[in-house]
Amino acid sequence: MVSKKKHVLIYGDVFVDYIAKDQTNTTFNTFLGGATVNVAAGVARLGAPSAYITVIGDDATSQFVWNELRQEGVDLSFAKRESAKRVCGVSVHLTEENERVFHSYINETPDIQVEASDLEATAFQNASVLHIGSGTMFHPTALDTTRKAVQLAKTSGVPLSFDANIRPLRWENETTCRETILSFFSETDLLKLTDEELYFLTETETLEAGIAKLASYHIPVVLITVGAEGTFAILDGHVTHVGVEPIEPVDTTGAGDAFIAGILRQIHIKGMPKTHDEWIDYVSFGNKLGALCATKLGALSAMPRFADLEE
Repeated sequence: MVSKKKHVLIYGDVFVDYIAKDQTNTTFNTFLGGATVNVAAGVARLGAPSAYITVIGDDATSQFVWNELRQEGVDLSFAKRESAKRVCGVSVHLTEENERVFHSYINETPDIQVEASDLEATAFQNASVLHIGSGTMFHPTALDTTRKAVQLAKTSGVPLSFDANIRPLRWENETTCRETILSFFSETDLLKLTDEELYFLTETETLEAGIAKLASYHIPVVLITVGAEGTFAILDGHVTHVGVEPIEPVDTTGAGDAFIAGILRQIHIKGMPKTHDEWIDYVSFGNKLGALCATKLGALSAMPRFADLEE
């Protein structure tokens, strides 16, 4: 059943990655980045329409971002243009061993955010699913906007997909980070976590203990990715391990984003699964995409297209 809804709706922050060309770390290549950007583009690359709510400016970097997203087929009808906004940047240096390391985070205009009042009801009414992450929740305005977005989705009967995607360094402290993310669980229909994020949020040390602690939130679907071991799917309290074919990883950056993009694509095209087996099929599809992504360098550049699966 093809969805009658117009798009997968995604809200988040755009990033630009400045990746050093060589070990002198003096000249850089510019790449579009950010988890929600990867998901928006990943969904579009898989043949499902995606719409992205974000804010960008009118300088050269913002125009680069706008053009790249449009080229990926992402609908920016609900994005906000604010002339003073400067896109967040991440500077990545190369070590002598040729490994990429995070060097610095650049955000000249942290207080220019999508406001709750900027959200358009039609974006949510036409969504098959709303997808969010915690990447902007440390900022009070963005947190308010996220809560409003969730409210609009729920009012429109739209399921909420939440990828924790925790970046501890962006938060004032671990407690605020944990409590803020947990406060969204009561509204979440589909939660995606890594095993490390599960331990952090539940303050446990094993999968069994973490899953047991999550049970009190009654989240219908929880997907815990464990890298090369695949995914643990918790469906109405029942845990199923969904394996993935082994691959030779080149770069695991963005693999989780490719995974969730695959799940969202299936939800848009086929609808929310009605049975356990249908969910397992969706998770297997997501696993394949995550593995494919890990066989290529980069994040957005490695997001698979539907044709890649057939190959």
